[in-house]
Amino acid sequence: MVDKVKANPAVVATMDDIRDWEKKYGRIPAGSVVMFRTDWSKRWPDPASFNAKPFPGIGLDVLQFLHMQPHVLFHGHETYSPDMSPTYETEKWLFKHNFAQAEGVANLDQVPESGALIAIGFAKPEGGTGGFARYVAIAPASWPHGVTIDQASGAPMPTHTKALARDADGILDEPR
Repeated sequence: MVDKVKANPAVVATMDDIRDWEKKYGRIPAGSVVMFRTDWSKRWPDPASFNAKPFPGIGLDVLQFLHMQPHVLFHGHETYSPDMSPTYETEKWLFKHNFAQAEGVANLDQVPESGALIAIGFAKPEGGTGGFARYVAIAPASWPHGVTIDQASGAPMPTHTKALARDADGILDEPR
């Protein structure tokens, strides 16, 4: 999706993107982790740019397919949300059905498009509250990219003025 995002920051991953990926790498196995690379995380050094709208998203039909058909363990993306809709329909669907997602994922340009093992650990916050988990891709020894855990900085998460709480739709955010 990187080239599509360069042409249109509001691009949304579609089922055609999933079909194209599967043509190249094979069917997505049950229990997989699917990460959507957009290179949006490269904007982290400039919070205004990172938080700018529009941002890339993932179609609800895509997430419904991934979670209901091959039954992925979870999906991840580089933005803080998979959709820009005013009602957060995608996130509402995910939370209503108890599906997990990884938000604010970085360094996907250094991860193989297929075949990495994703380990989930504690967050490594940097100057803020941090995320709830840290996702580490374990690539084959022959993979030419990557860093050790000690070399990777923590995510520049926003600070919150109020305690985070889930709303009636299950979305975790500051009370409004």
